[in-house]
Amino acid sequence: MYQIVLCSCPTHEDAKAIAHHLVAKKLTACVNIIPQITSVYAWQGEVHEACEHQLLIKTLASQVEELTQAIEKLHPYDVPEIIAINIDGGNQAYLNWISESLK
Repeated sequence: MYQIVLCSCPTHEDAKAIAHHLVAKKLTACVNIIPQITSVYAWQGEVHEACEHQLLIKTLASQVEELTQAIEKLHPYDVPEIIAINIDGGNQAYLNWISESLK
């Protein structure tokens, strides 16, 4: 099963470092970095707003546990966003490429 993992990062440098590490370790085939999103969130009883960078990480479900551990080690947040979403369909050639890239 293919999945997209979402992860927000505080800086573009953090996002690039995590993306490069995940691809180099074959935990993902591709990471898109969406710059300068605005996140509004509750943290420690207060509402916060921050400019962040969103990672869209394409991988296999079998890689998500190890990928999560890698992000947790590299990420500067105490509780990083790591959310896996199933991919129900798509371009089969692209999905095959994901599988081949993780071998």
